[in-house]
Amino acid sequence: QRQESQRRDMEERRQHILSQILLPAARERLSRIAIVKPETARQVEDIIINAAQRGQLAEKVDDAKLISLLEQMNEKTKKTTITV
Repeated sequence: QRQESQRRDMEERRQHILSQILLPAARERLSRIAIVKPETARQVEDIIINAAQRGQLAEKVDDAKLISLLEQMNEKTKKTTITV
């Protein structure tokens, strides 16, 4: 039960950080992605949070920046996919 409480607290802090970093349209897009591809949304959240912690974000992430990040992730995924 204590671990569950800690996990919830960490998730709440994570969502709070994201709400400060993402503009509403980007946050909405990311939440829709999380419904379909939760692991992808989690990876994007991690990238955004890490960039913010390192001071690499000069301004809040808007929808266009989020789309750009998703496209970059897609390109990396395509490069590692092997078709037979």
